[in-house]
Amino acid sequence: MTWRAAAYLLLSIVPGIFWFVVLAFAVPVSLSLVIVWVGLPLFLLTMLCWRGGAVLERRLMRPAFGITIAEPYRPWPDGGWLRRLFWLPSDPATWKDFGYLLLLFPLSLVEFTVSAVLWTASLGLVAQPLLVLLQLPTSITDTVMVDNLPESVPWALLGLLITAGTLYVVRGMAWLHGMLAVALLGAGDEERVIHLRASRARGVDAAEAERRRIERDLHDGAQQRLLAVAMDLGRAQSKMESDPAEAKELLAQAHAGAKAAIAELRDLARGIYPAILTDRGLDAALSALAARAPIHVDVWVDTDERPPPAVESIAYFVVAESLTNMAKHSLATEASVRVGKERDHVLVEIYDNGMGGAEARPGGGLAGLADRAATIDGTLTVHSPPGGPTTISARLPYEW
Repeated sequence: MTWRAAAYLLLSIVPGIFWFVVLAFAVPVSLSLVIVWVGLPLFLLTMLCWRGGAVLERRLMRPAFGITIAEPYRPWPDGGWLRRLFWLPSDPATWKDFGYLLLLFPLSLVEFTVSAVLWTASLGLVAQPLLVLLQLPTSITDTVMVDNLPESVPWALLGLLITAGTLYVVRGMAWLHGMLAVALLGAGDEERVIHLRASRARGVDAAEAERRRIERDLHDGAQQRLLAVAMDLGRAQSKMESDPAEAKELLAQAHAGAKAAIAELRDLARGIYPAILTDRGLDAALSALAARAPIHVDVWVDTDERPPPAVESIAYFVVAESLTNMAKHSLATEASVRVGKERDHVLVEIYDNGMGGAEARPGGGLAGLADRAATIDGTLTVHSPPGGPTTISARLPYEW
């Protein structure tokens, strides 16, 4: 990550200059033209542009600094595009984006200057032996000239020390830049409260839907089978003396019905919380799911310690529902499941090479998984373009 951060710190001067020039020109011009009709749409267009720039910066934070920043914007209001445009200035995240992009220029200028000086000095010293071999003597100072190999070695060692120090400086600047990005590009307290309320509401809805599913499965499945078993036993009891042969047949029928009811209850219990997940953990449970899939599924689970039971359960059902949808709709020939830990989150990723087109439609299985993940402040994303491939990713916190 240090090397990616170093590259970002050297190159961020480009978007820093770009956004400073754009905002320093577009904002005053559009505001000065507000007295005529063209100023307001120009200012709204400028807002959309800087929000787009902030979105791009959020995307860059993860590969550059290993920081994931969720979009803090409030949901778009219902209505036409004109109402949505006039709604933009009321979102505090819009103005925080503006502040970040304005600060990006002076911040990136400092980062670029420090990085360029340190990298130039360290790499220049490290390269001294090579420059001597190429007969390119270097003047370190006005009075120090390095033109032979023995003299170049100490300078190269000094360059290695400076390089090590430069890496620490890079990590420090990356941490400071990341904290600023989290503060200005992330969700504030008000946005977090709104998000938590929405997550809790979705969680309540998901729990209620799950309760209704269990009631329906019990009523339509096991309960009906047990009722049939009771009726068969009653008929067998009444015919035990008058028709032993038919009574024996009814007993056999009741026995088969009881076994079917037990199987349905076992499946229902597995749907609530599978026993293998409790006893042996996520790796064994997901491997069992993969073994039942109609195609070969690679499973890779790498967590330092077992996640909390709620996290394990949601991760399990995300994989189970995804593999079920894959078997029904995707026409895939290969798939993979990867579960790993990234800082304080569990990342679950399911991939298949099927025909794509999967969506988290309201009332659908994937939407239900997203609601279930939201109960612990997790997120679920679906990337499934027409023609495939499909990648379903869940990001679940270890603590919430």
